Amino acid sequence: MKLIERAVLSTVILLSCTALGIAQAPGQPPAGRQGGRGGPPRIVLSVTTSAWPDGGEVPMTYSMRGDNKSPAFDFHWSMGNNPADAPADLKTYVMTLRDMENSTNKGPTDTLHWAAFNIPGTAKGVPMGLAGGDLPDGTRNGPGFNAGRGGTPAYAGPGAGPGPFHHYCFEFYALDTKLDLPATVSRDDLLKAMEGHVIGKAAYYGRFHAAQ
Repeated sequence: MKLIERAVLSTVILLSCTALGIAQAPGQPPAGRQGGRGGPPRIVLSVTTSAWPDGGEVPMTYSMRGDNKSPAFDFHWSMGNNPADAPADLKTYVMTLRDMENSTNKGPTDTLHWAAFNIPGTAKGVPMGLAGGDLPDGTRNGPGFNAGRGGTPAYAGPGAGPGPFHHYCFEFYALDTKLDLPATVSRDDLLKAMEGHVIGKAAYYGRFHAAQ
């Protein structure tokens, strides 16, 4: 093949590849990989609250130093950038609150403030100020500060004292099963029972410390 013909052919191939790249929307994965590694798009869970922005400072009313009311959260399911129905096999949600800075028993594990499980899969969110114990809709308050101290399992909000902010993580798990567990279940056994059943997960963060 003559040198000029090779140059023309290379230019055509380059222009063709460039055109394919332009056809792909900016910031989007290559065609056929929206689900990652060539898989189909996945339905994913996310949560929102109007109580504070994700990563922002938790208002006093939601802390143990204030009114100690659990915040309201809304559940959202989406596929890519589009809203979607919840998975057909969704049965329940689990919600936990952890202090990321505090250590448990001087170990590497963070401190679990609160957990609630068997929140109905039909729920669109959780209201502000969940009561303790077992609730009429089947929600069961489980391990956390109150249960660990022999009290009624219930929400125990952020409570860091003066000094650096502590970071608190609200985690949400969507399960394809209902958990047959007592309110006195340990944190480890709760997580173990969830193994193999998590079909969605989301997290929401907040910072808190006492002003003085």
